[in-house]
Amino acid sequence: MKQTITKPTTLYETDYLLWTEDTIAKLKARAFNQVDVENLIEEIEDLGRSQKRELRQRLATLLEHLLKRLYVNMPQEYNGWERTIREQRRQIKLEIKDSPSLKSIWEQSFDLAWEFALETVRDDYSQFGFPDLWPFGRDIDSILTVNFWHTN
Repeated sequence: MKQTITKPTTLYETDYLLWTEDTIAKLKARAFNQVDVENLIEEIEDLGRSQKRELRQRLATLLEHLLKRLYVNMPQEYNGWERTIREQRRQIKLEIKDSPSLKSIWEQSFDLAWEFALETVRDDYSQFGFPDLWPFGRDIDSILTVNFWHTN
């Protein structure tokens, strides 16, 4: 009979919620030597990546809808696109308020979000022409406040 050796599983692997509660309790009790440090480090790193990803995704959605509003001649859709623009702007402002250091990655986030947004609108609306480069201000204040379709 062959014996299988199984790797012992940690609380982190078997019950994530319980692991977080246990980790919080240990940290509050200052029982640092009992904390699962490796997994805690991994989770904290993931939080930072998650915030960056959230900014890029919201910015891509915002840019997609700005592009549609600016270049797709479908007036019956304008209201919906403008609502999405307002909501994405609101959510990005909240993300930046919670983590002001996200401003430091705005440029690189904009570049990546622009690529994704442009690819999406060109796929979805191939009959319309879209610029290769964003033709307006790309700074945070402009992107989050200016209704570019009024300046055209």
